Amino acid sequence: MATHQQEQEPAEPASATVRAGGLDVGVVDGGSGVPLVLVHGGESDRTQFAALRGRLGTGVRAISYDQRDSGITVNPPVPYALEDLADDLAALLDALELPRAHLLGTSFGGAVAQHAALRHPDRVASLVLVATTPSYAMGGEAVDELLRMSPDDRQHAAADFFFTPAGRTGLPAAAGRTLTVRTPGQRARRHDVARRHEVRDRLGEITAPALIVHGTADRLAPYAGAVLMAQRMPHAELCAIEDGRHGIAVEFADTIALRVRDFLGVAGGGRG
Repeated sequence: MATHQQEQEPAEPASATVRAGGLDVGVVDGGSGVPLVLVHGGESDRTQFAALRGRLGTGVRAISYDQRDSGITVNPPVPYALEDLADDLAALLDALELPRAHLLGTSFGGAVAQHAALRHPDRVASLVLVATTPSYAMGGEAVDELLRMSPDDRQHAAADFFFTPAGRTGLPAAAGRTLTVRTPGQRARRHDVARRHEVRDRLGEITAPALIVHGTADRLAPYAGAVLMAQRMPHAELCAIEDGRHGIAVEFADTIALRVRDFLGVAGGGRG
């Protein structure tokens, strides 16, 4: 049964930058074992995974990074597409000397992971798709509502979109980590990319093993999208988080970490 995460979060490993594909990319690289790249959401950055990282346990090398216009990554102020973000991810694997890796993407990061699996299938060992969608159109109305808000209003509203009432009580600091600060230009580029996400007709091409983890009460990425991905991807399984909202990777970090470890085949040695 899914449980709420209510204890103090573990310390995040130190961040660094690596040169990847012509960009200076912010990276947190911790642990050893199976390489798992954590791909953050549209309004977040590499620090989004503090709750989940500490619960993945031994045997998992958890790598989170800043996408373009996020965190400490430095990129030119020019438009880009999801295909570019997928290529950036492959370039990061090159920089880290990883021929292949497992990908865990949340929300917009799940869209990036889907495009990476389509463009670079030989680099993707498996996918864990958390609170994401195969099409912006499936949850566009609620997403647009959130994105039209000012940064301050969006920060206040995010808690209701992301966490259950019980989760908001147990995770007073989590909502503050949900959003990262961006300039108007950075926000505009990110939002433009998100609105062009559409792979419903290509899901059958994603042949990597996939674990789809989704809250049944997610307004920003409706549960119907998770069901569609599970139906159309040839090697996908669906794990439902009953009544979970968009922030399940934080609120239900323990539950998700256990499912991820099982999916990756990492025996024993959970959170110490």
